[in-house]
Amino acid sequence: MISEGRIAVNGVTVTDMGTQVNIARDEIKVDGRVMTKTAVTNKYYFAVNKPKGYICTNAPEGKLQGGSGDRLVVDLFDGWLKEWRRRHPKSSVVPRLYTVGRLDVQSVGLIFVTNDGDWAHAVQHPSSGLTKEYSVTLDRRPGKVEMERLGQGYFDAAGGEQVVPVAVALDDSDPSKRNRVRIIVAEGRNREVRNIVEAAGMEVKVLRRIRVGGYRLPRDLAFGRYVELKPHEVRRILNVGADRSL
Repeated sequence: MISEGRIAVNGVTVTDMGTQVNIARDEIKVDGRVMTKTAVTNKYYFAVNKPKGYICTNAPEGKLQGGSGDRLVVDLFDGWLKEWRRRHPKSSVVPRLYTVGRLDVQSVGLIFVTNDGDWAHAVQHPSSGLTKEYSVTLDRRPGKVEMERLGQGYFDAAGGEQVVPVAVALDDSDPSKRNRVRIIVAEGRNREVRNIVEAAGMEVKVLRRIRVGGYRLPRDLAFGRYVELKPHEVRRILNVGADRSL
């Protein structure tokens, strides 16, 4: 946008990529329209119950070719962004929402969406020590041996180490679904839970994330729906000591 001459600061077209501005003092225009402070300074945080078939990326080129996997989680916010534009007609720049971390296209459950890059980094980075809890429906009810194998984790050949879950337990919260277990992990590796299950000789039928850090997915939040987080909920997510046991 800078190279195309579309950005102006205090009436002067910007040509240097490293130009610094003070949003409280400088007038910034994009395509001739003033960029309001609201679009830059207001931070938004959402918890989404991701449905199957949605991918956690913002880049159109990241979409899958064909099938139902070409839908983005951020597409669920088209209505919210439309309403935001209506309430801020003078702003030429809308909040840039993006997902925090990943859930693969086949997995469902809790994913955060925000425009706060620092907070997103804190939630995603391994140094945060946040655990993630999953409710996993298996191809059969695991016995004692299978539960022990789940607790042993799997060997990551690429990293040359054993990856062990924080906790594993049967999930008997619904008597009609006897094939479910809950697994807590802290590593956040790609396909970590699926690899744990496969190493135990079983198959994942449904993988649903129900908690990240100190925030648990609301039971009444339907697939494809989202809720804006309150300030105390945003802080609770980074509670390292939350729910490390089952």
